[in-house]
Amino acid sequence: MHRPAQRQRQRLSRIIVCAAAVPVILVASGCSSDSDSGSDGAKKDTGSKASASKKPGDKPASVEKAAYSKLPEPCEVLSKKTLADLVPKAKDKGKAGTSTDTALRGSCSWDSLDNNGVDGSQFRWLRVSLMRFDSDASLGSGAKRAQDNFAKQVADAQAIKDAKGVKAEPVQGVGDQATLVRYDLKKDKDTFKQQTFVTRVENAVVTIDYNGAGLAGDKSPDAGDLSKAAQKAAKEAAASVVSANEGGGKASSGSSEKPKTDDAKKDDAKKDEPTKDAPKAGDSKSDDPKADDSKADDSKSAGDKPKSKS
Repeated sequence: MHRPAQRQRQRLSRIIVCAAAVPVILVASGCSSDSDSGSDGAKKDTGSKASASKKPGDKPASVEKAAYSKLPEPCEVLSKKTLADLVPKAKDKGKAGTSTDTALRGSCSWDSLDNNGVDGSQFRWLRVSLMRFDSDASLGSGAKRAQDNFAKQVADAQAIKDAKGVKAEPVQGVGDQATLVRYDLKKDKDTFKQQTFVTRVENAVVTIDYNGAGLAGDKSPDAGDLSKAAQKAAKEAAASVVSANEGGGKASSGSSEKPKTDDAKKDDAKKDEPTKDAPKAGDSKSDDPKADDSKADDSKSAGDKPKSKS
């Protein structure tokens, strides 16, 4: 009588134990399943985002192509007549500045001393500096880089130490942008009248530095006359940049050139006519001029007094 009851109690105990064990297994398997599915989902999301950020057809941001790809020879951008007017006693064709890349920068300078003995002397110094900027995806278009450089050169010209009466004024009709900066600089009791004319044509910047002084008692030159001369040189140099890229000028980049057309030859002839101005630079639309290595060998500047003969 007692054995059936005992067996019944044992069976009931086994059922309770099994029933208690089942939820534990289900919970464990459920957590494991959720964890795995969440991990897989995260991996899928990460992979989809990565693939979305790197599409096969993606290209780097492009910038507008630079208008000019070369520069003319700095010592050949001015006509003989212009040089005769600005530096009448210059002894040579000009002193070229050193440059590590003549395709991007270059300069040339001339100096002139008209010695009148006991009546004094007239000194003139002229420098042409050319800079060109290529378009770069990380730096911007060539024209924009040239604009930045133009503004920097104008600012630097106004920040010369010991300069007196500094004036800066925009000028119309020369390149795409032009500004004249002028001031007086005194050295050894002589006053040098400095004219810095900066102009931009597309992605190129042209800077004319021109100064004059009356030495040994001679009168100082007229600042207005010097300004007009500097502007004439800037217009002619800017036109040379345009011409060089149209196949009508000698480039300093070493690239092949197209032969001059009859129209280009006529334009060159007009440059040398005494009664006509040089052709105007094209109408279409920064690096530091002071750090430009093309100026490293220029030994004379405003205030450099030459030795006059007695």
